[in-house]
Amino acid sequence: MKIAIGGDHAAIELKSDIKNYLTSLGHTVEDIGSYSEASTDYPLYAKEVAERIQSNKVESGILICGTGIGMSIAANKFEGIRAAAVADPYSAMSAKKHNNANVLCFGARVVGVELAKMLVDAYLNAKYEGGRHQTRIDQITSFEK
Repeated sequence: MKIAIGGDHAAIELKSDIKNYLTSLGHTVEDIGSYSEASTDYPLYAKEVAERIQSNKVESGILICGTGIGMSIAANKFEGIRAAAVADPYSAMSAKKHNNANVLCFGARVVGVELAKMLVDAYLNAKYEGGRHQTRIDQITSFEK
């Protein structure tokens, strides 16, 4: 799978660890920054990842900031993006199975590297169930128009 990953200054180390983890699993990872611990604005990275998904340059995205909340709010402003801020594997799995999330968000100040790997695994190994969930996705999509 081709995945775009982005993070702000709070996420430099965790983003690098997750990028390496994804690569070790055989995924192609496009790192869109940040590359420095200098203060930066997380919405810029959410925009870059969202636009790559919209243009089909990548299949999925991972965004990391201090809590994951700001990234998910920013990414969800883009049509067709369903970003979920999660801090436990069950929520990461459900985000994909029930909400067909295409962006996984979490916080570098909330989860450690091993839990972050579990979140990534739960999300990437889950399959969207469709069915009754599609009705809800269609309702959400109608709000974007």
